This record gives sequence, structure tokens and C-alpha cells, in this order.
Amino acid sequence: MTKNRVQSIDLLKGLVMVVMALDHVRDYFHYSSFFFDPTDPALTTLPIFFTRFVTNFCAPAFSFLAGVSAYLVGKRKNLYELSSFLLKRGLWLIFIEVVVMSFGWHFDIHFRNIVLQVIWSLGISMVLLAGLIHLPRNYLIFFSCLLIFGHNLLDSLHFDGNILWTLLHERRRYADIIPGHAIGSSYAIIPWVAVMTLGYCFGPFYNPDYSHLKRKRIFNLIGIAALVVLLVIRGTNISGDPYPWKNYGSNTQNLFSFLNFNKYPPSLSFLLATLGTSFLFLANSEKLKGKVVNFFCVFGRVPFFYYIIHIYLIHLLALILAGFSDFGWQKMILPAMPFRVEALKGFGFNLVTVYLIWIAIVVALYPLCRKFDKYKQTHKHQWWLSYL
Repeated sequence: MTKNRVQSIDLLKGLVMVVMALDHVRDYFHYSSFFFDPTDPALTTLPIFFTRFVTNFCAPAFSFLAGVSAYLVGKRKNLYELSSFLLKRGLWLIFIEVVVMSFGWHFDIHFRNIVLQVIWSLGISMVLLAGLIHLPRNYLIFFSCLLIFGHNLLDSLHFDGNILWTLLHERRRYADIIPGHAIGSSYAIIPWVAVMTLGYCFGPFYNPDYSHLKRKRIFNLIGIAALVVLLVIRGTNISGDPYPWKNYGSNTQNLFSFLNFNKYPPSLSFLLATLGTSFLFLANSEKLKGKVVNFFCVFGRVPFFYYIIHIYLIHLLALILAGFSDFGWQKMILPAMPFRVEALKGFGFNLVTVYLIWIAIVVALYPLCRKFDKYKQTHKHQWWLSYL
């Protein structure tokens, strides 16, 4: 604990936020993004696959830690005050996704394409958590584990044209839901809400009187157990993912296939891999110190602020570079996500350049995030800061 914050949580948040930016830079700037899925074992390469794979840890870690943070916020409120806060913050996040982030992703003033992504997922999960926190903790743990371990049983259920089912457990895009407008859902409510509620259940492990050594031992055991279960169920293809891994006749391609867990919605294998690793990181990072730790913690203390501005900066830079090319800046007024726009095929750079752009964006945003972080720390009486 440092000044009423848990540094290991801020560190993990900061790491996943910085890594997440790499995936978004790749979406807008990588030449190959417009031609094939970076996780396709038959087409991808080692650098491209793992550039995408490492970003899989971002959403699960952040959703879980949002649940932990909700518990820690609740230590300063009664249960009904926390419910009210979660409800209002959740609705605010949904508004931000639909309006602010949809424009940031597309720069389209007509909002022809709205995609419900990670901010929507956090928002709707908080809305549901506002009610679920009134359940006894044991019930909430059971609810979380039931959805995480059992939701793949729903994979075979499909209801064509049913938007509610799509929001609950599918990834689908509905064109012309309003004439000229489309809406898509990438982050289904099940099981993402369970990841956040599970995080809330683990909040008490960060009570000041809880033993650091005991927390470390338990988190290590959970992390190792999750990865062992993953190896068993994925290795045998008995369950845990709607897409079993296949033998491609090449060790490298077999590895790609084995690690290509389904993310939309996140399969049991996906969550065992990502949350298991997150538990191991949290268990063994509490004593880390130094300038590198402080650097990432800045982003971890202002993640929402960083998320919004990094999307706008990435898209704006892509628009400028397209304007200096034969494509023209108008191509970056997007009717869909950039890698789905046929007119952008041929735009972009190699992976090395993508990494250099990513580093430049993170470095450029650091002073702004640091300044905002200091403002938050010195103006805690400002109620609106809790929504940023």
C-alpha cells in the first residue's frame, strides 16, 4: 500500500494499458492487418502472432482489477453508496463507448458504425455489479466461477437476429439496424461480468491487515493451478474453447494453433491463460521498485484518461500519414474498424515501424498522463475525477 493505493495493481494496470496501445497501433498502421488475421496459424509469422497474442492479457487483467478496485473504493462507502457509484460510473462508461470512443475509432460524425468494446464491457459489468455486490461473497464467487467455467456450454446456442443474445454471448455486427447505421458487439456480457465480480471477491485480499506472504502464496497457487488446468484441457482438446487446436505439421504453426484461444467471447482457455498469468504477476510484483515501475504506474493510475486520448492520437496520426500518401486523409474517415476497410489495403508499414510508432505514442502521452495523475492526487475532493 502506498498513499491508499496498491502499487502492484497500478503497475499491472499500467503495463496492460501500454501493451494495449501496441495492438491499436497495429490495427491502424500495420500493412498486414488489412490482408490477414494476425492469429491465423496458416498465414501469420512469429513476430506478428505474438504482437497480437501479448495484448490478450489486457482486457481480462483490467476487468479483474476493476473489480478489485470497486471493492477498495467500497471500503470508504457503505454498500448502497457503492452501488450508486458503480451504477452511475457504469452508465457513464457505456455513454463514453457509444459516443466518445465510437467517434475516436472512426472519426465519422454520422456514427455509421458503433462497436461495443472494452469500455462498454466495463460499463455494463459495473451496472450489474452494482446489484450483485449485495449477494454474500460465497454466492458471488460461485456465480463468477459458474460463468467462467461453464459459459462455453452456450457456444452452440445461436439466435439469428436476436440482439439481446448477441450482447450476452456472441460477437456479431448488425448492419442497417437503423438505416445507414450498424452496431456490433465484440465484448459479450457473459463471461466478462464474471471476471469483474471475481475481482471484487478478491478485493479483501488487499485489506491492510491481510498478510503479504499469505496473499503471495495463495495468488501463486491460483496462478499455477490455472495454467496447469489450461495445459490439460487445451492439450487434450476436451473442452474450454470452441475452436480446438489442430496439427499443421509444423511446430511453429502448432504453437500458434495451441495458443490461439477464442477471445470473442473469451473462452475458458483464454481466461485461464490470461488471469492465471495475472495472478502470478500480482503475487510476485509487490516488492518491485524503481523508475521503470514508476513509469508504468503513472499510466495505471489514470487508465481511463489514457485510453481515450491514445485512441484519438493513434487515429489522428494515421489520418495525417494517410494524407501524405496516395490514399488521402479521407480514407481514415472509417465506415468500419480500419482492418475491415477494403479501401485501406496497401496502407501501412512493416512491424518494426509499428513498434517505433507505438513507443513514440507512449512516450508522448507520458508527460500528459503524469500531469493529470498529479492533479488527481492533489484534488481528491473533486467528485468528477472519480469518473476519469
